[in-house]
Amino acid sequence: SLKESKHKTVSCKHGCNIIGSGIFISPKGVLEHAGSVGLALIIWVLGGGVAALGSLCYAELGVTIPKSGGDYSYVTEIFGGLAGFLLLWSAVLIMYPTSLAVIALTFSNYVLQPVFPSCIPPYNASRILSMVCLFLLTWVNSSSVRWATRIQDIFTAGKLLALALIIIVGFLQIFKGNYKELTPSNAFNFWMTPSVGHLALAFLQGSFAFSGWNFLNYVTEELVDPRRNLPRAIFISIPLVTFVYTFTNIAYFTAMSPQELLSSNAVAVTFGEKLLGYFSWVMPVSVALSTFGGINGYLFTSSRLCFSGAREGHLPSLLAMIHVKHCTPIPALLVCCLATLIIMLIGDTYTLINYVSFINYLCYGVTIIGLIVLRWKKPKIFRPIKVNLLIPIIYLAFWAFLLIFSLYSEPVVCGVGLIIILTGVPVFFLGVYWRNKPKCVNRLIGKPVPRCLAALLVALRSAGICLTSEPAALKQRSRPSPLTTHTFALAESMTCWGQKLCFVVYPQGGVAEEEEAPSAPSAHSRQLSSEIDMRK
Repeated sequence: SLKESKHKTVSCKHGCNIIGSGIFISPKGVLEHAGSVGLALIIWVLGGGVAALGSLCYAELGVTIPKSGGDYSYVTEIFGGLAGFLLLWSAVLIMYPTSLAVIALTFSNYVLQPVFPSCIPPYNASRILSMVCLFLLTWVNSSSVRWATRIQDIFTAGKLLALALIIIVGFLQIFKGNYKELTPSNAFNFWMTPSVGHLALAFLQGSFAFSGWNFLNYVTEELVDPRRNLPRAIFISIPLVTFVYTFTNIAYFTAMSPQELLSSNAVAVTFGEKLLGYFSWVMPVSVALSTFGGINGYLFTSSRLCFSGAREGHLPSLLAMIHVKHCTPIPALLVCCLATLIIMLIGDTYTLINYVSFINYLCYGVTIIGLIVLRWKKPKIFRPIKVNLLIPIIYLAFWAFLLIFSLYSEPVVCGVGLIIILTGVPVFFLGVYWRNKPKCVNRLIGKPVPRCLAALLVALRSAGICLTSEPAALKQRSRPSPLTTHTFALAESMTCWGQKLCFVVYPQGGVAEEEEAPSAPSAHSRQLSSEIDMRK
Protein backbone atom coordinates (compact mmCIF):
# COMPACT_ATOMS: atom_id res chain seq x y z
CA SER A 1 0.00 0.00 0.00
CA LEU A 2 0.93 3.66 -0.19
CA LYS A 3 1.71 3.98 3.53
CA GLU A 4 3.68 0.72 3.55
CA SER A 5 5.91 2.01 0.76
CA LYS A 6 6.31 5.42 2.42
CA HIS A 7 7.42 4.15 5.82
CA LYS A 8 10.19 2.03 4.30
CA THR A 9 11.98 5.10 2.98
CA VAL A 10 11.51 7.34 6.02
CA SER A 11 15.01 6.79 7.42
CA CYS A 12 17.00 7.85 4.37
CA LYS A 13 14.52 10.60 3.53
CA HIS A 14 14.85 12.25 6.91
CA GLY A 15 18.58 11.69 6.95
CA CYS A 16 18.75 13.86 3.84
CA ASN A 17 16.45 16.44 5.45
CA ILE A 18 18.64 16.74 8.56
CA ILE A 19 21.71 17.26 6.39
CA GLY A 20 21.33 20.97 5.87
CA SER A 21 23.30 23.98 4.79
CA GLY A 22 24.79 24.32 8.27
CA ILE A 23 27.62 21.92 7.41
CA PHE A 24 28.98 24.58 5.02
CA ILE A 25 28.85 27.24 7.77
CA SER A 26 29.62 25.66 11.14
CA PRO A 27 33.08 24.00 10.68
CA LYS A 28 34.88 27.33 11.01
CA GLY A 29 33.02 28.27 14.19
CA VAL A 30 33.55 24.84 15.79
CA LEU A 31 37.29 24.86 15.05
CA GLU A 32 37.69 28.45 16.25
CA HIS A 33 36.31 27.65 19.71
CA ALA A 34 37.71 24.10 19.99
CA GLY A 35 41.34 25.15 19.58
CA SER A 36 42.50 21.99 17.78
CA VAL A 37 41.54 19.71 14.90
CA GLY A 38 41.12 16.63 17.09
CA LEU A 39 38.84 18.29 19.61
CA ALA A 40 36.76 19.81 16.79
CA LEU A 41 36.17 16.33 15.31
CA ILE A 42 35.24 14.97 18.75
CA ILE A 43 32.69 17.77 19.13
CA TRP A 44 31.11 16.82 15.79
CA VAL A 45 30.76 13.18 16.90
CA LEU A 46 29.38 14.14 20.33
CA GLY A 47 26.97 16.54 18.64
CA GLY A 48 25.52 13.60 16.73
CA GLY A 49 25.20 11.62 19.96
CA VAL A 50 23.34 14.46 21.67
CA ALA A 51 21.04 14.77 18.66
CA ALA A 52 20.29 11.04 18.90
CA LEU A 53 19.36 11.35 22.59
CA GLY A 54 17.08 14.28 21.84
CA SER A 55 15.48 12.42 18.93
CA LEU A 56 14.63 9.47 21.16
CA CYS A 57 12.92 11.78 23.66
CA TYR A 58 11.00 13.49 20.87
CA ALA A 59 10.00 10.09 19.49
CA GLU A 60 8.17 9.29 22.73
CA LEU A 61 6.48 12.68 22.75
CA GLY A 62 5.58 12.41 19.06
CA VAL A 63 3.59 9.18 19.45
CA THR A 64 2.20 10.01 22.91
CA ILE A 65 0.87 13.41 21.78
CA PRO A 66 0.11 12.81 18.07
CA LYS A 67 -0.46 16.42 17.07
CA SER A 68 1.11 18.47 14.29
CA GLY A 69 3.22 21.42 15.39
CA GLY A 70 6.06 19.59 17.14
CA ASP A 71 7.54 21.41 20.13
CA TYR A 72 4.74 23.98 20.11
CA SER A 73 2.03 21.32 20.45
CA TYR A 74 3.89 19.31 23.10
CA VAL A 75 4.72 22.28 25.32
CA THR A 76 1.17 23.64 25.02
CA GLU A 77 -0.31 20.26 25.91
CA ILE A 78 1.96 19.71 28.93
CA PHE A 79 2.60 23.18 30.37
CA GLY A 80 -0.37 25.17 29.10
CA GLY A 81 -0.97 28.11 26.80
CA LEU A 82 1.63 30.54 28.14
CA ALA A 83 4.58 28.16 27.67
CA GLY A 84 3.37 27.17 24.21
CA PHE A 85 2.91 30.80 23.24
CA LEU A 86 6.43 31.72 24.41
CA LEU A 87 7.87 28.88 22.35
CA LEU A 88 5.87 30.03 19.33
CA TRP A 89 6.89 33.64 20.01
CA SER A 90 10.59 32.70 20.08
CA ALA A 91 10.25 30.60 16.92
CA VAL A 92 8.52 33.37 14.96
CA LEU A 93 10.76 36.22 16.15
CA ILE A 94 14.11 34.47 16.70
CA MET A 95 14.64 30.89 15.59
CA TYR A 96 13.28 30.83 12.05
CA PRO A 97 14.20 34.39 11.00
CA THR A 98 17.74 34.03 12.37
CA SER A 99 18.25 30.67 10.67
CA LEU A 100 16.95 32.19 7.45
CA ALA A 101 19.34 35.13 7.80
CA VAL A 102 22.33 32.83 8.41
CA ILE A 103 21.59 30.66 5.38
CA ALA A 104 20.89 33.69 3.17
CA LEU A 105 24.21 35.28 4.16
CA THR A 106 25.97 31.98 3.48
CA PHE A 107 24.37 31.86 0.04
CA SER A 108 25.67 35.33 -0.79
CA ASN A 109 29.15 34.55 0.57
CA TYR A 110 29.51 31.43 -1.58
CA VAL A 111 28.22 33.24 -4.68
CA LEU A 112 30.46 36.28 -4.17
CA GLN A 113 33.63 34.56 -2.93
CA PRO A 114 34.81 33.53 -6.45
CA VAL A 115 34.24 37.16 -7.52
CA PHE A 116 36.39 38.44 -4.63
CA PRO A 117 38.97 35.63 -4.29
CA SER A 118 41.56 37.64 -2.36
CA CYS A 119 39.30 39.31 0.21
CA ILE A 120 36.05 39.04 2.10
CA PRO A 121 33.04 40.03 -0.07
CA PRO A 122 31.86 43.60 0.61
CA TYR A 123 29.26 43.96 3.36
CA ASN A 124 26.74 45.81 1.19
CA ALA A 125 27.06 43.39 -1.72
CA SER A 126 26.54 40.41 0.58
CA ARG A 127 23.44 41.89 2.21
CA ILE A 128 21.89 43.05 -1.06
CA LEU A 129 22.31 39.64 -2.69
CA SER A 130 20.86 37.95 0.41
CA MET A 131 17.85 40.27 0.27
CA VAL A 132 17.30 39.62 -3.43
CA CYS A 133 17.36 35.88 -2.80
CA LEU A 134 14.93 36.24 0.12
CA PHE A 135 12.52 38.44 -1.89
CA LEU A 136 12.60 36.04 -4.83
CA LEU A 137 11.78 32.98 -2.72
CA THR A 138 9.10 34.85 -0.78
CA TRP A 139 7.48 35.66 -4.12
CA VAL A 140 7.76 32.02 -5.24
CA ASN A 141 6.21 30.71 -2.01
CA SER A 142 3.45 33.33 -2.29
CA SER A 143 2.68 32.43 -5.89
CA SER A 144 2.56 28.65 -5.84
CA VAL A 145 3.03 25.82 -3.36
CA ARG A 146 3.91 23.54 -6.28
CA TRP A 147 6.77 25.81 -7.36
CA ALA A 148 8.12 25.89 -3.81
CA THR A 149 7.98 22.09 -3.60
CA ARG A 150 9.75 21.63 -6.94
CA ILE A 151 12.49 24.09 -5.96
CA GLN A 152 13.03 22.11 -2.77
CA ASP A 153 13.34 18.80 -4.63
CA ILE A 154 15.67 20.18 -7.31
CA PHE A 155 18.00 22.16 -5.09
CA THR A 156 18.42 19.34 -2.57
CA ALA A 157 20.55 17.68 -5.24
CA GLY A 158 23.08 20.52 -4.94
CA LYS A 159 23.56 19.80 -1.24
CA LEU A 160 24.09 16.07 -1.76
CA LEU A 161 26.42 16.66 -4.74
CA ALA A 162 28.64 19.05 -2.79
CA LEU A 163 28.95 16.78 0.26
CA ALA A 164 29.54 13.64 -1.82
CA LEU A 165 32.25 15.40 -3.82
CA ILE A 166 33.98 16.70 -0.67
CA ILE A 167 33.98 13.29 1.04
CA ILE A 168 35.16 11.37 -2.04
CA VAL A 169 38.00 13.81 -2.71
CA GLY A 170 38.90 13.68 0.99
CA PHE A 171 39.20 9.89 0.91
CA LEU A 172 41.41 10.13 -2.18
CA GLN A 173 43.64 12.57 -0.30
CA ILE A 174 43.94 10.15 2.62
CA PHE A 175 44.84 7.27 0.29
CA LYS A 176 47.56 9.48 -1.17
CA GLY A 177 48.95 10.07 2.31
CA ASN A 178 47.86 13.70 2.63
CA TYR A 179 46.60 13.57 6.20
CA LYS A 180 49.27 15.50 8.07
CA GLU A 181 46.78 17.53 10.11
CA LEU A 182 44.94 14.37 11.17
CA THR A 183 47.87 12.60 12.84
CA PRO A 184 47.52 12.53 16.67
CA SER A 185 50.52 14.79 17.23
CA ASN A 186 49.11 17.51 14.97
CA ALA A 187 45.41 16.94 15.57
CA PHE A 188 45.72 17.67 19.29
CA ASN A 189 48.24 20.46 18.91
CA PHE A 190 46.29 23.27 20.61
CA TRP A 191 47.01 26.81 19.45
CA MET A 192 44.90 27.98 22.40
CA THR A 193 43.68 26.36 25.60
CA PRO A 194 39.90 26.16 25.28
CA SER A 195 37.90 27.06 28.37
CA VAL A 196 34.61 25.41 29.32
CA GLY A 197 32.86 28.42 27.83
CA HIS A 198 34.70 27.95 24.53
CA LEU A 199 33.62 24.29 24.45
CA ALA A 200 30.00 25.32 25.00
CA LEU A 201 30.21 27.81 22.12
CA ALA A 202 31.82 25.15 19.90
CA PHE A 203 28.88 22.84 20.60
CA LEU A 204 26.47 25.67 19.81
CA GLN A 205 28.16 26.22 16.44
CA GLY A 206 28.00 22.51 15.63
CA SER A 207 24.41 22.16 16.80
CA PHE A 208 23.31 24.56 14.06
CA ALA A 209 24.23 21.91 11.48
CA PHE A 210 22.24 19.24 13.39
CA SER A 211 19.24 21.51 13.90
CA GLY A 212 16.84 19.31 11.91
CA TRP A 213 16.91 16.32 14.27
CA ASN A 214 13.78 17.39 16.15
CA PHE A 215 11.70 17.14 12.95
CA LEU A 216 12.02 13.34 12.76
CA ASN A 217 8.89 12.93 14.88
CA TYR A 218 6.75 14.86 12.38
CA VAL A 219 6.28 11.65 10.36
CA THR A 220 4.72 9.70 13.24
CA GLU A 221 1.18 10.53 12.08
CA GLU A 222 1.79 8.89 8.68
CA LEU A 223 3.73 5.80 9.75
CA VAL A 224 1.95 2.45 9.76
CA ASP A 225 3.77 1.24 12.88
CA PRO A 226 5.60 4.13 14.60
CA ARG A 227 6.66 1.86 17.45
CA ARG A 228 9.02 0.14 15.02
CA ASN A 229 9.57 2.67 12.26
CA LEU A 230 10.36 5.76 14.33
CA PRO A 231 13.28 4.09 16.15
CA ARG A 232 14.44 2.89 12.73
CA ALA A 233 14.49 6.48 11.48
CA ILE A 234 16.53 7.56 14.51
CA PHE A 235 19.03 4.69 14.59
CA ILE A 236 19.81 5.06 10.88
CA SER A 237 19.46 8.74 10.00
CA ILE A 238 21.32 10.25 12.97
CA PRO A 239 24.43 8.02 12.57
CA LEU A 240 24.29 8.68 8.81
CA VAL A 241 24.27 12.44 9.35
CA THR A 242 27.03 12.22 11.97
CA PHE A 243 29.16 10.17 9.56
CA VAL A 244 28.64 12.68 6.73
CA TYR A 245 29.45 15.69 8.92
CA THR A 246 32.51 14.13 10.53
CA PHE A 247 34.03 12.95 7.26
CA THR A 248 33.27 16.26 5.58
CA ASN A 249 35.38 17.94 8.25
CA ILE A 250 38.09 15.28 7.88
CA ALA A 251 38.13 15.99 4.14
CA TYR A 252 38.57 19.71 4.82
CA PHE A 253 41.67 19.01 6.91
CA THR A 254 43.24 16.89 4.18
CA ALA A 255 43.44 20.01 2.02
CA MET A 256 43.73 22.89 4.51
CA SER A 257 45.61 23.67 7.67
CA PRO A 258 43.58 24.94 10.65
CA GLN A 259 44.83 28.46 9.97
CA GLU A 260 43.71 28.31 6.33
CA LEU A 261 40.27 27.06 7.33
CA LEU A 262 39.86 29.80 9.94
CA SER A 263 40.89 32.50 7.47
CA SER A 264 38.47 31.27 4.80
CA ASN A 265 35.11 32.97 4.44
CA ALA A 266 33.75 30.06 2.36
CA VAL A 267 35.41 26.81 3.44
CA ALA A 268 34.03 24.62 0.67
CA VAL A 269 35.16 27.12 -1.99
CA THR A 270 38.70 27.12 -0.59
CA PHE A 271 38.61 23.30 -0.55
CA GLY A 272 37.58 23.23 -4.22
CA GLU A 273 40.21 25.76 -5.27
CA LYS A 274 42.95 23.64 -3.68
CA LEU A 275 41.95 20.23 -4.99
CA LEU A 276 39.53 20.46 -7.93
CA GLY A 277 41.54 22.61 -10.33
CA TYR A 278 39.50 23.60 -13.38
CA PHE A 279 36.40 22.09 -11.77
CA SER A 280 36.62 24.26 -8.66
CA TRP A 281 33.54 26.16 -9.89
CA VAL A 282 31.44 23.10 -9.03
CA MET A 283 31.80 23.73 -5.30
CA PRO A 284 30.40 27.28 -5.01
CA VAL A 285 27.61 26.40 -7.44
CA SER A 286 26.65 23.28 -5.44
CA VAL A 287 26.72 25.08 -2.09
CA ALA A 288 24.75 28.00 -3.53
CA LEU A 289 22.11 25.54 -4.75
CA SER A 290 22.04 23.91 -1.32
CA THR A 291 21.62 27.17 0.58
CA PHE A 292 19.05 28.43 -1.92
CA GLY A 293 16.97 25.33 -1.24
CA GLY A 294 17.54 25.76 2.49
CA ILE A 295 16.10 29.28 2.42
CA ASN A 296 13.09 27.98 0.51
CA GLY A 297 12.49 25.21 3.04
CA TYR A 298 12.77 27.53 6.05
CA LEU A 299 10.37 30.04 4.46
CA PHE A 300 7.87 27.29 3.75
CA THR A 301 8.02 25.87 7.27
CA SER A 302 8.13 29.14 9.21
CA SER A 303 5.13 30.56 7.35
CA ARG A 304 3.12 27.42 8.15
CA LEU A 305 4.08 27.70 11.82
CA CYS A 306 2.82 31.32 11.87
CA PHE A 307 -0.34 30.17 10.14
CA SER A 308 -0.88 27.35 12.65
CA GLY A 309 -0.28 29.63 15.64
CA ALA A 310 -2.72 32.22 14.30
CA ARG A 311 -5.35 29.57 13.70
CA GLU A 312 -4.99 28.48 17.35
CA GLY A 313 -5.52 32.08 18.47
CA HIS A 314 -1.92 32.69 19.63
CA LEU A 315 -1.09 35.15 16.83
CA PRO A 316 -3.16 37.84 15.05
CA SER A 317 -5.92 36.37 12.90
CA LEU A 318 -4.48 38.13 9.85
CA LEU A 319 -1.69 35.53 9.79
CA ALA A 320 -4.29 32.74 9.43
CA MET A 321 -5.34 34.05 6.03
CA ILE A 322 -4.43 32.66 2.64
CA HIS A 323 -4.62 33.85 -0.95
CA VAL A 324 -8.01 33.15 -2.53
CA LYS A 325 -6.58 31.71 -5.74
CA HIS A 326 -3.16 30.30 -4.82
CA CYS A 327 -4.00 29.08 -1.28
CA THR A 328 -0.66 30.38 0.03
CA PRO A 329 -0.29 32.09 3.45
CA ILE A 330 0.92 35.44 2.10
CA PRO A 331 0.60 37.45 5.35
CA ALA A 332 2.63 34.85 7.25
CA LEU A 333 5.26 34.80 4.51
CA LEU A 334 5.57 38.58 4.57
CA VAL A 335 6.00 38.59 8.36
CA CYS A 336 8.75 35.95 8.12
CA CYS A 337 10.47 37.89 5.34
CA LEU A 338 10.36 41.17 7.28
CA ALA A 339 11.70 39.60 10.49
CA THR A 340 14.55 37.99 8.53
CA LEU A 341 15.50 41.29 6.88
CA ILE A 342 15.75 43.02 10.26
CA ILE A 343 17.94 40.30 11.78
CA MET A 344 20.11 40.14 8.66
CA LEU A 345 21.19 43.74 9.21
CA ILE A 346 22.16 43.51 12.89
CA GLY A 347 24.79 40.78 13.12
CA ASP A 348 27.44 38.67 11.39
CA THR A 349 26.93 35.01 10.54
CA TYR A 350 28.70 33.36 13.49
CA THR A 351 27.18 35.68 16.10
CA LEU A 352 23.76 34.88 14.68
CA ILE A 353 24.51 31.15 14.92
CA ASN A 354 25.29 31.48 18.65
CA TYR A 355 22.15 33.54 19.00
CA VAL A 356 19.78 31.05 17.36
CA SER A 357 21.47 27.89 18.68
CA PHE A 358 21.13 29.09 22.28
CA ILE A 359 17.39 29.67 21.83
CA ASN A 360 17.01 26.37 19.97
CA TYR A 361 18.62 24.43 22.81
CA LEU A 362 16.55 26.32 25.37
CA CYS A 363 13.36 25.23 23.59
CA TYR A 364 14.60 21.65 23.14
CA GLY A 365 15.33 21.39 26.85
CA VAL A 366 11.94 22.77 27.91
CA THR A 367 10.24 20.25 25.62
CA ILE A 368 12.22 17.33 27.05
CA ILE A 369 11.52 18.53 30.60
CA GLY A 370 7.90 18.21 29.50
CA LEU A 371 8.50 14.50 28.83
CA ILE A 372 9.54 13.99 32.47
CA VAL A 373 6.60 16.09 33.71
CA LEU A 374 4.20 14.04 31.57
CA ARG A 375 5.64 10.82 33.04
CA TRP A 376 4.87 12.21 36.51
CA LYS A 377 1.44 13.70 35.76
CA LYS A 378 0.13 10.86 33.58
CA PRO A 379 2.15 7.73 34.37
CA LYS A 380 -0.41 5.32 32.87
CA ILE A 381 -1.10 7.08 29.60
CA PHE A 382 -0.54 4.87 26.57
CA ARG A 383 3.00 5.32 25.19
CA PRO A 384 3.75 3.37 21.99
CA ILE A 385 7.42 4.29 22.55
CA LYS A 386 8.92 4.71 26.01
CA VAL A 387 12.56 5.63 26.53
CA ASN A 388 14.68 4.89 29.56
CA LEU A 389 14.44 7.81 31.98
CA LEU A 390 18.25 8.11 31.91
CA ILE A 391 18.06 9.38 28.33
CA PRO A 392 16.23 12.67 29.07
CA ILE A 393 18.26 13.09 32.27
CA ILE A 394 21.58 12.79 30.37
CA TYR A 395 20.32 15.15 27.69
CA LEU A 396 19.16 17.71 30.25
CA ALA A 397 22.51 17.55 32.08
CA PHE A 398 24.29 18.40 28.82
CA TRP A 399 21.60 21.00 28.10
CA ALA A 400 22.20 22.76 31.42
CA PHE A 401 25.98 22.73 30.88
CA LEU A 402 25.61 24.20 27.40
CA LEU A 403 23.21 26.97 28.35
CA ILE A 404 24.98 28.05 31.55
CA PHE A 405 28.47 28.28 30.09
CA SER A 406 27.42 29.74 26.74
CA LEU A 407 25.47 32.42 28.62
CA TYR A 408 28.59 33.05 30.71
CA SER A 409 30.80 33.32 27.60
CA GLU A 410 28.40 35.37 25.45
CA PRO A 411 26.10 37.15 27.92
CA VAL A 412 24.97 39.83 25.47
CA VAL A 413 24.20 37.55 22.52
CA CYS A 414 22.41 34.92 24.62
CA GLY A 415 20.82 37.43 26.99
CA VAL A 416 19.13 39.34 24.17
CA GLY A 417 17.37 36.16 23.11
CA LEU A 418 16.09 35.56 26.64
CA ILE A 419 14.80 39.13 26.88
CA ILE A 420 12.94 38.79 23.56
CA ILE A 421 11.31 35.56 24.78
CA LEU A 422 10.20 37.24 28.03
CA THR A 423 8.60 40.08 26.09
CA GLY A 424 6.08 37.49 24.98
CA VAL A 425 4.63 37.28 28.53
CA PRO A 426 2.75 40.62 28.44
CA VAL A 427 1.83 39.99 24.80
CA PHE A 428 0.23 36.67 25.80
CA PHE A 429 -1.83 38.17 28.60
CA LEU A 430 -2.93 41.16 26.51
CA GLY A 431 -3.54 39.38 23.23
CA VAL A 432 -4.51 35.81 24.17
CA TYR A 433 -5.45 35.41 27.83
CA TRP A 434 -7.56 38.61 28.03
CA ARG A 435 -10.70 37.46 26.26
CA ASN A 436 -13.16 40.30 26.79
CA LYS A 437 -11.09 43.14 25.39
CA PRO A 438 -12.61 46.52 24.51
CA LYS A 439 -13.28 47.13 20.84
CA CYS A 440 -10.53 49.74 20.63
CA VAL A 441 -7.98 47.15 21.79
CA ASN A 442 -9.23 44.64 19.23
CA ARG A 443 -8.84 47.24 16.50
CA LEU A 444 -5.31 47.99 17.66
CA ILE A 445 -4.34 44.32 17.68
CA GLY A 446 -5.62 44.10 14.12
CA LYS A 447 -8.55 41.73 13.90
CA PRO A 448 -10.15 43.51 10.90
CA VAL A 449 -8.26 43.16 7.66
CA PRO A 450 -6.69 46.47 6.64
CA ARG A 451 -7.75 47.76 3.25
CA CYS A 452 -4.15 47.90 2.11
CA LEU A 453 -4.00 44.09 2.36
CA ALA A 454 -7.19 43.55 0.36
CA ALA A 455 -5.11 43.53 -2.82
CA LEU A 456 -3.45 40.35 -1.62
CA LEU A 457 -6.77 38.53 -2.14
CA VAL A 458 -6.56 36.64 1.15
CA ALA A 459 -9.37 34.83 2.86
CA LEU A 460 -9.79 33.10 6.18
CA ARG A 461 -8.82 29.50 5.85
CA SER A 462 -11.29 26.97 7.21
CA ALA A 463 -9.98 24.02 9.19
CA GLY A 464 -10.77 21.44 6.53
CA ILE A 465 -9.00 23.06 3.58
CA CYS A 466 -5.55 21.80 2.64
CA LEU A 467 -2.77 24.01 1.31
CA THR A 468 -1.37 21.45 -1.05
CA SER A 469 -2.53 18.31 -2.77
CA GLU A 470 -0.60 15.12 -2.45
CA PRO A 471 1.94 14.72 -5.27
CA ALA A 472 0.70 12.49 -8.03
CA ALA A 473 3.75 10.27 -7.74
CA LEU A 474 2.77 9.33 -4.18
CA LYS A 475 -0.74 8.37 -5.24
CA GLN A 476 0.51 5.61 -7.50
CA ARG A 477 0.78 2.27 -5.79
CA SER A 478 3.75 0.26 -6.88
CA ARG A 479 5.36 -2.94 -5.74
CA PRO A 480 8.73 -2.32 -4.01
CA SER A 481 11.81 -3.40 -5.93
CA PRO A 482 14.09 -6.20 -4.61
CA LEU A 483 16.70 -3.55 -3.73
CA THR A 484 14.11 -1.70 -1.62
CA THR A 485 13.10 -4.96 0.10
CA HIS A 486 16.71 -5.83 1.00
CA THR A 487 17.38 -2.27 2.15
CA PHE A 488 14.32 -2.41 4.37
CA ALA A 489 15.45 -5.73 5.89
CA LEU A 490 18.90 -4.27 6.59
CA ALA A 491 17.30 -1.22 8.19
CA GLU A 492 15.15 -3.42 10.42
CA SER A 493 18.20 -5.43 11.49
CA MET A 494 20.19 -2.27 12.29
CA THR A 495 17.26 -0.94 14.32
CA CYS A 496 17.05 -4.15 16.34
CA TRP A 497 20.79 -4.11 17.13
CA GLY A 498 20.66 -0.40 17.90
CA GLN A 499 17.93 -0.99 20.46
CA LYS A 500 19.86 -3.82 22.08
CA LEU A 501 23.17 -1.94 22.23
CA CYS A 502 21.76 1.42 23.35
CA PHE A 503 19.14 -0.15 25.61
CA VAL A 504 16.94 2.87 25.32
CA VAL A 505 13.64 2.12 23.57
CA TYR A 506 10.99 0.00 25.25
CA PRO A 507 7.87 -0.31 23.08
CA GLN A 508 4.70 -0.92 25.07
CA GLY A 509 2.35 -3.52 23.75
CA GLY A 510 -0.90 -2.85 25.60
CA VAL A 511 -3.26 0.00 26.19
CA ALA A 512 -3.22 1.70 29.55
CA GLU A 513 -5.96 0.82 31.99
CA GLU A 514 -6.88 4.21 33.37
CA GLU A 515 -6.32 6.55 30.45
CA GLU A 516 -7.05 6.08 26.79
CA ALA A 517 -4.65 6.75 23.96
CA PRO A 518 -5.02 10.15 22.29
CA SER A 519 -7.36 10.26 19.36
CA ALA A 520 -6.03 9.76 15.87
CA PRO A 521 -4.95 12.90 14.05
CA SER A 522 -7.21 14.49 11.50
CA ALA A 523 -6.53 14.53 7.78
CA HIS A 524 -5.66 18.20 8.12
CA SER A 525 -3.03 17.40 10.78
CA ARG A 526 -1.48 14.73 8.57
CA GLN A 527 -1.38 17.19 5.66
CA LEU A 528 0.25 19.92 7.77
CA SER A 529 2.89 17.51 9.08
CA SER A 530 3.83 16.50 5.53
CA GLU A 531 4.21 20.17 4.61
CA ILE A 532 6.53 20.83 7.55
CA ASP A 533 8.67 17.90 6.33
CA MET A 534 10.04 20.28 3.67
CA ARG A 535 12.41 21.81 6.25
CA LYS A 536 15.91 22.36 4.78
